Amino acid sequence: MNTRTNIEKREHETLSPYAAKADETRGRMIPEEPCDIRTEFQRDRDRIVHSKSFRRLMHKTQVFLAPEVDHFRTRLTHTIEVSQIARTIARGAGLNEDLTEAIAMGHDLGHTPFGHQGEYVLNRIYPDGFRHNEQSLRVVDVLETSSSSRRGMNLTEEVRDGILNHTGPGIPNTVEGQVVKISDRIAYINHDIDDAIRSGIITTEDLPKESLQVLGRTHKERIDTLVRDMIEHTSGQPQAGMSQERLQVMTDLRGFMFRNVYHNPRVRRDEDLHKIESIVGSLYEYFLEHPEELPEELLQLRQTAQTEELVKDYIAGMTDRYAIHMYEERFIPLGWK
Repeated sequence: MNTRTNIEKREHETLSPYAAKADETRGRMIPEEPCDIRTEFQRDRDRIVHSKSFRRLMHKTQVFLAPEVDHFRTRLTHTIEVSQIARTIARGAGLNEDLTEAIAMGHDLGHTPFGHQGEYVLNRIYPDGFRHNEQSLRVVDVLETSSSSRRGMNLTEEVRDGILNHTGPGIPNTVEGQVVKISDRIAYINHDIDDAIRSGIITTEDLPKESLQVLGRTHKERIDTLVRDMIEHTSGQPQAGMSQERLQVMTDLRGFMFRNVYHNPRVRRDEDLHKIESIVGSLYEYFLEHPEELPEELLQLRQTAQTEELVKDYIAGMTDRYAIHMYEERFIPLGWK
């Protein structure tokens, strides 16, 4: 029995006419023989989940730096929440869950240590600028290596497109990619509210009254409202959508979070920002001067990439704690530790 062909047949029988079908993929950069068990999108999801880049997300900051309690989100838990929200919407709207999950699991693989502050520093010092969605695509195309020494994951074009366009002005070509793009925003706004309330930065009563009335007072209610709205306005449509009312409320809620949480001095303490700038900037300059100390798998790319790019790749791939360790090892005298 060829399990893959049965799954592909079911996709044509049950999914929306606007859903991506695995047997109609635009393919991979390097053609491969199909698997008799998994579809092409299922293979992509598995490659991402089993990658080193995915595992490192566990120790990368989402918003709160070095939280003192265990329940704050990390980049990995954010990724899982995006995947869960996006898959629920995809299932309800008759879209391809496997493609949706693959894009969601891979969308933040290129994120820096120390959250968006680390991204800001790299964007400032790296000559070509730094955008984590572009770095995520570089991770899956070039940087991640397998036991067979193949460069990159050789993902399908649909997954690559969704990863690249999950943020920024670009619109994913598939409805599944568009669902992930909106689910990313649904996830981070709501789980950041949850973390901010837990930390005492804000209270539920501080949230805009209209958001409480339209979306609900609890984390569960807000997610449920937005997911149901997405399903209703995406089912049977050639693009993912949301009602104008809930889209506006979510946009207003995002603005509230930037004003009251993301730019709050208790979250973005000057001393922490200075430390991040020092760590990322110092490591960047150090490895520019000592490129021979870069990992061998990066040195193998010297014929196709400038040293600046390889140093950027190395730092972007670090976890928070590894970046701190590398900084201490190179810049803090042993007796001071």
